[in-house]
Amino acid sequence: MTEPSQHGPCIICVAITGSLPRKVDNPAVPISIAEQVESAQQAFEAGATIAHCHVRNDDETPSSDPEKFAALKEGLEAHCPGMIVQLSTGGRSGAGTARGGMLPLRPDMASLSVGSNNFPTRVYENPPDLVEWLASEMLAYGVKPEIEAFDLSHILKAKEMWGKGQIKDRPYVQFVMGVRNAMPVDREVFDYYIKTVHRLFGPDAPWCAAGIGSNQIVLNDWAVSSGGHARTGLEDNVRLDKTTLAPSNAALVQRVVGLCEKYERPVATWQQARAILGLTLAPAAGNGM
Repeated sequence: MTEPSQHGPCIICVAITGSLPRKVDNPAVPISIAEQVESAQQAFEAGATIAHCHVRNDDETPSSDPEKFAALKEGLEAHCPGMIVQLSTGGRSGAGTARGGMLPLRPDMASLSVGSNNFPTRVYENPPDLVEWLASEMLAYGVKPEIEAFDLSHILKAKEMWGKGQIKDRPYVQFVMGVRNAMPVDREVFDYYIKTVHRLFGPDAPWCAAGIGSNQIVLNDWAVSSGGHARTGLEDNVRLDKTTLAPSNAALVQRVVGLCEKYERPVATWQQARAILGLTLAPAAGNGM
């Protein structure tokens, strides 16, 4: 493998809140739109350039309400100019086409799970017709998908969809490891994921990795040291260690910044992140969009 110091800038994605963590788990989990915007702004200032977004109801349950997503997107664009807004189409927030009801908002990116797998207490269902519909909506509204790969087959499915034109640009794949009953944290599998992405999408294809719970820092380390991009945030993990709750999303971002320093990789600016992912510059950059 290439020496770490030869890798380019590392994009840090912050998953602000997700669908599951609540304030009883960690009071720092942001629930309201205002809390999420403030938390994302702190994370942005710490070095995160992608905000992976869910929305919640007042009782902290997950929602897929497009109006809530619209308010969050507006707040992020106002307070985190240039930050990449990535909205979740995940299955915990809604069912069927409701999962893509926010795509007409034209966020920069949206998550796209292209296959089903087991979750801790249920099956995460992503039937082919729904996957194809979500992908078609992303094409229609100019939204770049992030392929959430919970299994090797999901990477191969992304290649198939790209070949058929169901995904416009070269797929950007995120490896998700550590979900109970899904893919565990396994270094040989992780390395094979990288090999597969490079074989299917090219040796310079960007990729990302996310670890759940205590595995977050493990996957952060593997991703940064291997030339990938890293996801962190309170959605996936509410602790710094077994006895210490994370005080903020920014604190988790700062851990990844420390790994970038360790492996001699610059933290990507929002301009660099957009260039790496083939996204247009944000309105704040003066492109008139």
